[in-house]
Amino acid sequence: KVLEGYLSCLVEVETAKNAACSCVFMVFVYFQSFPGNSNADSVVQHKLQQPAIARFLRLIPLDWNPSGRIGLRLETYGCPYTSDVVSFDGGSSSGLVFRSPVSRRTSRDVVTLKFKTLRNSGTLLRAEGRDGLGFSLELEKGKLLLLKQGRTSASEPRRLASLGSLLDDQHWHHVAVERRSSHLNLTVDKHTERVQIPAEFSHWDVEQLSVGAVQGFSSQKSLVSKRNFQGCLENLLYNGHNLIELARNNDHQVTGNVTFSCAEPVSVAVTFTGPQSFLQLPGATASSSGGVSLGFQFRTWNKAGLLLTFDLPQQGGVVWLYLSEARLRLQIHKGGRALLELTAGAALNDGQWHSVEMNSKRGRLTVAVDKEEGGSAQASPLFPVAIESHLFFGGRPAEDTSHECRNPFNVFQGCMRLLTLENQNMDLIMVQQKQLGNYSNLQIDMCGIIDRCSPSRCEHGGRCSQSWTVFHCNCSDSGYSGATCHSSVYEQSCEAYKHNGNTSGHFYIDVDGSGPIKPQLVYCNMTEENTWMVMQHNNTELTRVRPSPGVKQHLVHFDYSSREEQLSVAISQSEHCEQELSYHCRKSRLLNTPEGSPFSWWLGGPGSGRIQTYWGGAHPGSQQCSCGLQGDCVDPQHYCNCDADRMEWTEDSGLLTHKESLPVRSLVLGDVQRPGSEAAYRVGPLRCRGDKNFWNAAFFDKETSYLHFPTFHGELSADISFLFKTTASSGVFLENLGIKDFIRIELSSSTQVLFSFDVGNGPLEVLVESRDPLNDNRWHRVRAERNIKEASLRLDDLPVATQEAPTDGHFHLQLNSQLFIGGTASRQKGFRERAKITPGVQPGCPGHCSSYGSLCQNQGRCVERTNGFHCDCSLSAYTGVFCQTEVSASFKPGSSVSYTFKEPYELSRNSSALPSSIYSDMTLRGENVSLSFRTNQSPALLLYVSSYYREHLALLVNKNGEQDVRLLFEGHTQNTEKKNMHTNAIITVHFRHIFSTFSLIVFVSPESGDLDPDLARLASLGFAGCLSVVQFNTISPLKAALLHPDTSPVVISGPLVQSNCGSAGSANPYAEENTHHLSGMKWTSQLGLRDITIVVLHSVQLTGTTKRCTFVCHTGFLKVSLV
Repeated sequence: KVLEGYLSCLVEVETAKNAACSCVFMVFVYFQSFPGNSNADSVVQHKLQQPAIARFLRLIPLDWNPSGRIGLRLETYGCPYTSDVVSFDGGSSSGLVFRSPVSRRTSRDVVTLKFKTLRNSGTLLRAEGRDGLGFSLELEKGKLLLLKQGRTSASEPRRLASLGSLLDDQHWHHVAVERRSSHLNLTVDKHTERVQIPAEFSHWDVEQLSVGAVQGFSSQKSLVSKRNFQGCLENLLYNGHNLIELARNNDHQVTGNVTFSCAEPVSVAVTFTGPQSFLQLPGATASSSGGVSLGFQFRTWNKAGLLLTFDLPQQGGVVWLYLSEARLRLQIHKGGRALLELTAGAALNDGQWHSVEMNSKRGRLTVAVDKEEGGSAQASPLFPVAIESHLFFGGRPAEDTSHECRNPFNVFQGCMRLLTLENQNMDLIMVQQKQLGNYSNLQIDMCGIIDRCSPSRCEHGGRCSQSWTVFHCNCSDSGYSGATCHSSVYEQSCEAYKHNGNTSGHFYIDVDGSGPIKPQLVYCNMTEENTWMVMQHNNTELTRVRPSPGVKQHLVHFDYSSREEQLSVAISQSEHCEQELSYHCRKSRLLNTPEGSPFSWWLGGPGSGRIQTYWGGAHPGSQQCSCGLQGDCVDPQHYCNCDADRMEWTEDSGLLTHKESLPVRSLVLGDVQRPGSEAAYRVGPLRCRGDKNFWNAAFFDKETSYLHFPTFHGELSADISFLFKTTASSGVFLENLGIKDFIRIELSSSTQVLFSFDVGNGPLEVLVESRDPLNDNRWHRVRAERNIKEASLRLDDLPVATQEAPTDGHFHLQLNSQLFIGGTASRQKGFRERAKITPGVQPGCPGHCSSYGSLCQNQGRCVERTNGFHCDCSLSAYTGVFCQTEVSASFKPGSSVSYTFKEPYELSRNSSALPSSIYSDMTLRGENVSLSFRTNQSPALLLYVSSYYREHLALLVNKNGEQDVRLLFEGHTQNTEKKNMHTNAIITVHFRHIFSTFSLIVFVSPESGDLDPDLARLASLGFAGCLSVVQFNTISPLKAALLHPDTSPVVISGPLVQSNCGSAGSANPYAEENTHHLSGMKWTSQLGLRDITIVVLHSVQLTGTTKRCTFVCHTGFLKVSLV
């Protein structure tokens, strides 16, 4: 209501220009203005409608009395508050024990208390039930741990939760533990963690509650801490019972030894905040013996920093006591060299208090850390170690610039307390009052340490580490990146991987991006038509049913490699999902159609699934199989083939496509126990295609057009990603406003994208500039992220731009307006091209091929789709999602493939016939032929092309003793340089022949009856080897024979096996490429080691002459282009 009032007031001010409103009623959350007094005597009192809990109260004067002097008097009154306190001295007998009078089962137990302490470890309380089973709350290094205790003293405790940090700061901390039937809620101050209760606690009740002392709890020792709790407790309540009050009244339920007060120990800390911080204390109290004895405690997050320094008497040098690599080191320098070095302790940057003692007596120097728990080092210097005049803690004054006194180490950032010199405590309050020593840039009487890793701001399991001013997140092995491990390094679907140019394979998919669902490994099957995401389970093979004796039904459960939440989101955001379900039967009925109770069923859908009584290929609830829907069952009286109950093997198979029923969780097969019954089942993997979130595009054709959504919530971290294409030079992609905060991404110019926001520290901007114009009507990808550490912006594949956030500034993004997409509420000019709906917004954006058409290779043609594109490989000799996969086959002697075309006059007479692509252009003036081959055979005939007019063209391998490449054409001969050859290398041949209009038939290894004697002899030998990507103009005879033998005019003779023998991976890695120009004709060849002759014969019956072109070349990788 406070917020609503403030907003309505602002609306009134803006519309009615009522300035009085803002003076009287300025309320926003915890900010409120109060009118003061108008004279020096009267008192104005304001009572808050709701109590406020705060550690600090800030006053901002809005106006002064113009007739008086500036002044302020303020008095605050607290609310009624009951405080029952008790203190524990840490001794073995200091504690309280509460025993329940009757062991009765309760569905809810609640323990609440407040505590404060200066010790970082100790047992706070324990709750024990029957057989010693229980829980405990223990402080360990300033954190509060919830631990589970086993039934025996030998069982190891198990940590269930950890909350809080730096709880040994002598401030009150609130703790609440609530046990419900299946979980525990642990609250420390304002942070709550939900913990699942182990199964063994399902019938557990509290019989005894112990507070403070370790002993007296079933003779078991403390689980983690080695000490009892030392400090104060306030308002200790258990299920409404005030245990402190019961102990004060000597109630028989509570026993123990405590003090009903809370003494405030005197411990003044000092905080060193930065490079100018230092504390100077006099060393005049040092003993006259020439030695030194001093001590102090410190805590820090930094690995390095100067702790203490002082000069030795009579210019004997300088003593430096400092941290390096989180270890304590002592050096004594004189004349620019180290006279002595000592090292002690380790991992001293853990934020805990560590004690340091330094003693130099009778020629022996000792440095100790944490007494018996830490480490020490000692030496026997040949010179006295004493303090000449002053001690400097944390640093030295800037004006002290002598060479020996200059600080060669990092500055210390941290806290110190309990400073002693010759066993005398140094009074830091006197330092604060300028009565002792000197200081600069210190915070006295407080320790300003902050644990920036509690709670951790690192997301998705990132490991948090910190220094005094910043924290860092280690995102390795998490699957996420960024300053806080917020953004996923994986795509959200197989469709997204395809648009990055990836082909089929295993990929990690993060279905919710930066959300809480972890990435999953799936197989992306990227075909020419669709991109499938395949999620496997534990049994996708055809499995024979082996019934168990005495069990009427056979139950099968399927475990998927993806988790429940991963499956659910993947199915919901896919356009189509399917799963094969088949049942092979012999005398085994399935659904007992048409009207009987089903013998078998399956469970599918979320969770454990719901019972489904239809089979693959049928509709939900139909109790039918695919054949029943199509009307072709083996017995028309039944709706499933297996329900005919025949002795012959038959099957019911089909695809399940109802997404709400997927995936298949279990199968229950009933009719498998009768004599003679046999059955087998198969449940295929879950397959989904189409990403509804990837191409949810919008087209904006007006500058005033936009989409609006509810308020964008990204208080601490958020990421935004989208694709855009435009011809406009500027415009706003998205914007969301708050009272002062805002977030906006815009195209600020034709080459710049700007990400700007304000979380209360002033506007921050992140800019990425492209060298190329962005208004080129091509798709560009924008990814923006904002977290409490930094903001980042990435455009396409350009380097990411970042902007660091203030270390200790505001970090909550507070927005309250609608989110505008493609437009803005603060400006009139929106984005005029891409992204309920205002006029001028249309779903979908055409033009994917303009951006992604280059992914289609090898004459593949990009085809537009409503949501994306695909590559049409029908005119290419290649296949695959991008027409990138070679189609190859292994031939043996006697293997052949022939491809036959219709005569041209048949096409002209039958206009309804679809012409072959060879005749798609009747004015074609040449033939383009290309292929790759690999063979050890010579001679051999590779390709033969002939027409109905006795013209032919042949490509063959002919053995020749010459070791060069030779071209014979119209009597002209040209030789090239000689090269050594490599055996069994892949050879690629491309050539084009210019000719008058002829119609041809293609034969690969033709029958010898159609050839001249020389070619017939070669054809009779057959071809043994590999042929790959054979193409004649737009026809791919080998691809047609291997992939479409039933629909193509091909004839296959002999064994023909598809293989990857023509892949680039098996090419000669030692080949080198050379280009030769022969009489205006271009040859491109890669030469290897062995001599083979390639002969291309072209005979044309024209004016009684025969033209013969012969190519003589070496084996290897040969590329021939003849024009």
